Amino acid sequence: MLKYEQVVPEEARDGAPLVVLLHGRGTDRFDLLGLAPHVAPDAVVVTAEAPHPGAPWGYGPGWAWYRFVGTDAPEPESFEASQQALAAFLAELPARLPVRTGPLVLGGFSQGGTMSLGYALRNPGAVPLVLCLSGFLPRHPTVRAAAETVRGTRFFWGHGTMDPAIPFALGQEGRAALRAAGADLETRDYPMGHGIDGDEAADVRDWIARSLPAEGAA
Repeated sequence: MLKYEQVVPEEARDGAPLVVLLHGRGTDRFDLLGLAPHVAPDAVVVTAEAPHPGAPWGYGPGWAWYRFVGTDAPEPESFEASQQALAAFLAELPARLPVRTGPLVLGGFSQGGTMSLGYALRNPGAVPLVLCLSGFLPRHPTVRAAAETVRGTRFFWGHGTMDPAIPFALGQEGRAALRAAGADLETRDYPMGHGIDGDEAADVRDWIARSLPAEGAA
């Protein structure tokens, strides 16, 4: 079971949305915890910690979801291990929460966004809403953007136009692949580098609020 933190609103009841956020490389489960009241104030928010120590790969004292090989390629083995760990985590998590949660929103920043995209495409229809914040579409044997893998999922992809870590052009390539597959995709661009600003947080909050009612009704 991955380590995690949780934010449960006092008024949370059964059926409350569950937002699972995955951090970027070299940080930890506390990194995105402060986003909870800004992007999903009425949801149960869980921030999970990656299983791989980042130091051996040169990522600092935090944790990583995979070793980055280059461009749009995670190392296959570490990516696969984290995907399996994430699948087990999402399967076990609901039973550990104080309320019976409703629709799942899976997303993250940088490596966390890449992991979220990969998980959704590996498990078609399992995740109603996916957030990719400054990530990329991973090139991995088990990840494919196609009509049958994007069906039933809505995607939000925000990216900084001056991102030095994951270039904006790489984000555009991933977005184009999702669109070509027929994905329900909403995109937002921001004049910033590799990060999350207030405007993006507000856009995420608005998108979740607009998207969840229809998913919950379904």
